[in-house]
Formats: sequence, structure tokens, C-alpha cells
Amino acid sequence: MTDRITIRKPDDWHLHVRDSDMMRAALPHTAAKFGRAIMMPNLVPPVATTADAAAYRERLLVALPKGSTFKPLMTCYLTDDTDPDDVERGFREAVFTGVKLYPANATTNSAAGVTDFKKIRRVLERMQRIGMPLLIHAESVDPAVDVFDREAVFIERTFEPWTREFPELRFIHEHLSSKVGCDFVRAKSGQVGGSITPYHLELNRTDWLGWGNRPYMYCMPVIKTEADRRALRKAATGGEACFFLGTDSAPHSIHKKLAVVGAAGLFNAPVAIETYAKVFDEENALDRFEAFASLNGPAHYRMPPNVGTITLERISWTAPEEIKVEGPEERALVYRGGETIEWKVTSVT
Repeated sequence: MTDRITIRKPDDWHLHVRDSDMMRAALPHTAAKFGRAIMMPNLVPPVATTADAAAYRERLLVALPKGSTFKPLMTCYLTDDTDPDDVERGFREAVFTGVKLYPANATTNSAAGVTDFKKIRRVLERMQRIGMPLLIHAESVDPAVDVFDREAVFIERTFEPWTREFPELRFIHEHLSSKVGCDFVRAKSGQVGGSITPYHLELNRTDWLGWGNRPYMYCMPVIKTEADRRALRKAATGGEACFFLGTDSAPHSIHKKLAVVGAAGLFNAPVAIETYAKVFDEENALDRFEAFASLNGPAHYRMPPNVGTITLERISWTAPEEIKVEGPEERALVYRGGETIEWKVTSVT
């Protein structure tokens, strides 16, 4: 039995920390263990231009703990009116790492997202030409589509046709949630990469809804069947280069999570890398953990891996139930809060 592993410092290829008080409370939990993270642009108002992204990056850097070497990687929130010239300028000036597509109203703070995919064609053409990746919240927002089928329908109607229409455009299918999604990424490996969250590897919809509604498990895309969970675990731990770590950690105040219409998102940054290690341990795949956490993502984004390392050991500890947040948001619930965590980060270099 392996009780200690050292891997290259990982990256988080899908992260929300919000802004202002929540950002200052949430960001240090990622910065302590990860080298870089793709920062989601769905603020209010969204990070929709190069100037927006530069300003948000500055706020993030100011919020980092003293001495931190963590690097935020910025994304452009794609709208019907996004200017291809501004996108290219932001990419060439190393402000933008990629562009994020939210179908309008698909998830938290996505009301300003794309309403008509024909309107973004010029942006996608420009991105293909300059080698800029497109990050996709891959869910249909057609009200006739069942919530558990949104990923599969988006792939069939939109995503798969795009891979043929834009053959040189690199895609990231973010927060994979289904066997259909895993099979699609695998079939398009090289052109399409897929990020996988820790909670989609651990939970199925019976965990969420089978013993009373657990609102802290509500996310978008929603947690699906046990067969989907098993497919995701096989994808993450199977050693395939097209799958990589993306926590989709998403803090909300407890008031928003437990509201009559609750907010989608699980704040898992305090326990993310340890939870991934648990899953790989359970699947007898710790020898493949470094590739998933630290190598596959940088390769897809055409970046070098980090030079530092982290060490995890089989040491039990208790996850905090919440984090305190200054101001009116007060506190945010932590995924697996109060539970015994089987692995612990003991060294970061």
C-alpha cells in the first residue's frame, strides 16, 4: 500500500473564486496547493474584455497571500457581441488564456452568455486562426431538454458539429458529468480535452436526492447516475491524456446555497487535491495521479508543467465545515465539510 506520493505541483483548469470579500476568503485555499488556475469570468458584471481581465487579474494578485507564486490564468466571457479584435489582442498580450462559452442562463451568472451561436462565428474563426482555446459549459438550454440530458444534447447538436466545422480549434469540455461526455472527449482526443471535478467522481444523483434533498450537492451540470460516475472515474484514472483536473470549485454564501432557489456550485478548494488522491487510491491508480493532476492539462493548453512539487500522505484530518467571509456573505459551506479526509498535503515546494 502506498502511503506517500510526491507529484509535480498541480493546476486547476476550472476555478471560481468570485470577487471582493468572497475572493479574498476563497482564493488562498487554491493558491496554497496549486501552481496555476483558469479563473472563471462569470462575475457581475462579467469579465468580457481585455481591460476587464487585466483589472480582475490585478485584484486576484493583490488578494494572494504574501510570498505566493500562484498564477491566475484569465478567460474572456463570450457574449453575442464579443469583438474578435479584442479577443486576439488579449491573447497576444498574454492577458487571456482562453475564451469561455456559457450558453445564456445555463448556470450561475450566465445571463449575459451567448443566445445565438451564429453570432459568435467570427470569434471562433479568429480563435482557430491564432491558436486560442475555447472552454465550454457544454449544456443545452432548450427548455424542452431534460436537465439530466443537457450535456448529451449539447454534444449532439452543437459541440460535435463544431469540431468538424473548426477542425483546428482546440476545445475544453469543462466539468464532464456523463458517460456520453467522456466518450465524446475520448473520440475527439487531441482536439478536445475534458476537465473532471472531484465531486462528479464521488457522487451520484441518489447521494444528492435519495435521502432528502442535499442542496450543497447542487451543481450545474447536475450530478447524474452511478453509471456516469463510474465512467468519469474510469476516464480520470485510466491514464488517457485528454482528461485532466478541473475542480469547478464555486463558493457561495450559505444564504444563496440554501435559498428557495438555490445557487449551483460546490466549494471544494479546501479538500480538492486530497479528494482526487482518495479517488485514485480507491481505483488503484496512484501511479497515474500526476498525469491527471499536473501534466495533461498543461499539455492541452500548450504550457510547460510546474517545476515545484507537492507531497500527500495517508493522514486523516477533518475538513472545515465552512469558511468565514467578511461582509454580508458571512460564510460559505465547504464540500465534504466535517468529514474525515483520508489524504493530506504535507509539503509544497
